[in-house]
Amino acid sequence: MPAWSYPVALLAISVLVLGLETAFPWRRQQRRLRANLGSDLLYLIFNGHFLGLALAALAAPTAGRVLNDVTAALGFSDGLNLRFAADWPLALQVVVVLFGLDFVQWCVHVALHRVPVLWTFHQAHHSVVDGEMDFLVAFRFQWTEVVVYRAVQYVPLALMGFATEALFFHAVFGTLIGHLNHANLAWDYGPFRYVLNNPKMHLWHHDYGAKAHEVANFGIIFSCWDYLFRTANVPDHPPHRIGFAGVEAYPRGIFAQAVFPFGAARPRWATVAGVLLIGALASLAVTQ
Repeated sequence: MPAWSYPVALLAISVLVLGLETAFPWRRQQRRLRANLGSDLLYLIFNGHFLGLALAALAAPTAGRVLNDVTAALGFSDGLNLRFAADWPLALQVVVVLFGLDFVQWCVHVALHRVPVLWTFHQAHHSVVDGEMDFLVAFRFQWTEVVVYRAVQYVPLALMGFATEALFFHAVFGTLIGHLNHANLAWDYGPFRYVLNNPKMHLWHHDYGAKAHEVANFGIIFSCWDYLFRTANVPDHPPHRIGFAGVEAYPRGIFAQAVFPFGAARPRWATVAGVLLIGALASLAVTQ
């Protein structure tokens, strides 16, 4: 796929969901020009495009060589080029990628909440508070969390050899569902709510009052994993408050959040370090 395909799809999906939020707002008192709007726009642009390119440029060559050596040592003469799924029909590849990757992401998401050190990175996403929940926060992720997701998915994707079209469909469809999950919409998709994640369900994932062991609704694209593993919780009313205990003291903005898990003490230095880090990664991505 051309390098510009996903950014164009991201823009189109963002415009579509913005229109839906404007036409059918759930929380009518929520302002469009809200707090941290500029920061979330930067998250959307950086995490939606530049960070993925930068990680690929940094890690793919070395990771590919290592994985190739390991598979070759295990007796696979073609090394990394196993490509188990390469000859499957494209429709089958799309289905396997959608459900397979989503289950892997569901497992990672559970770990981000249950493992304390990982939670320090995931807190950025849960720093969304009342008045901020709209489609833009779908990409509010501290950059190291994106690294965790990409690293876990790298091996199965490299070994399976899925078609680019199947991976692209997963990326675009996942972006659409992610936008809708965080959108200011009172949708649950009726009977399809047991399969697809939805705005009403995901809002409860951001419930301020939930203890660590009570956090529910970890699904990314599909809700079926939560119903299957009994981590679903969808009351018939919205949560009284969103965020997490202590969110009031959590830093605001993409730059401060970029370095906060590493113990940055002063917001000014956090901003400087964050700007340098994000600038370096974006520059690397652009040059590839």
